[in-house]
Amino acid sequence: MSQIHAKSPKHCANKQGLAVDKLKFNKKLFYTFSTFLLSLSALIFLIWLVLHPSKPQFSLKEADIYQLNLSGPHLLNSSIQATLLSNNPNKKVGIYYDILQVYASYKGQQITLDTSLPPFYQAHEESNLLSASLVGNGLPVAPSFGYEVGRDQSAGNLLLNLKANGRLRWRVGTWVSGRYRFNVNCIAIMPFGPSLPTGPLSTKQGTQCSITL
Repeated sequence: MSQIHAKSPKHCANKQGLAVDKLKFNKKLFYTFSTFLLSLSALIFLIWLVLHPSKPQFSLKEADIYQLNLSGPHLLNSSIQATLLSNNPNKKVGIYYDILQVYASYKGQQITLDTSLPPFYQAHEESNLLSASLVGNGLPVAPSFGYEVGRDQSAGNLLLNLKANGRLRWRVGTWVSGRYRFNVNCIAIMPFGPSLPTGPLSTKQGTQCSITL
């Protein structure tokens, strides 16, 4: 004789009730998680709008060439003094300069070694003067280097690029960002006539520099 198992209406009702409660809990959990994500995204976007930092600004205040001569067919000796002005235009964001290296280039050729400046912190809306002594001894240059310098001398002006690159971090209150790479390019135009000056080739005409971040 086979046995017949019958479930009471009360048992079925309890099972259906558990399923409904579980579905309600899952929906509530989903809505809570979605609301949290939307709120977090809106907060991050608002902070980005308010505190999105502007790039630092650099300008060339002065550059002096004390030595720029060939010691061999394609070997260059150079000595250049450069002064840059760094400005933080942000009202609420400070800048940590962890790495800052400066060098000079001419016609796309690097004509000094990299000079590292000490790390420093720049508060909001603060400016700092940065001085660098740039030198190169026996640096290899292109065969056309002497010709290019002679052509600039005939034209009456020597065009030099003072460049900087490094890593910086943003600071907002106690929060500090990760490192960002940046590059600075300043153009110095120096009077350079047929007769060589008794002192260094100089420019004291401040020029704004371009920066990529």
